[in-house]
Amino acid sequence: MPQLCVTPPVALGKRGGGRVRSEDIARLRWRCRRGMKELDVLLEGYLQGHFSGTLPAEQQAFSALLELPDPVLLAYVTGHEQPVIEEQRRVIASLRRTLRT
Repeated sequence: MPQLCVTPPVALGKRGGGRVRSEDIARLRWRCRRGMKELDVLLEGYLQGHFSGTLPAEQQAFSALLELPDPVLLAYVTGHEQPVIEEQRRVIASLRRTLRT
């Protein structure tokens, strides 16, 4: 399935020490709100529990995934489809692991 991105992902600015700015986290948290409650819970959980410990490339991949329509994102999470971009596959794998715990 094509990966269409209607709006550009949040450009993640860094503070001292390589941390993502709190205003960027707030924007990402808002974008975690979806039309499907299940995705809301999964994405917000990843943002709170895993996002800050990931590499910048994976943080950007998460931001890009948030631009996808719910059906595409759900297909990735359920394993019916796979993202083409490696960093996005890593984020999806991490999201799927959180489902098992």
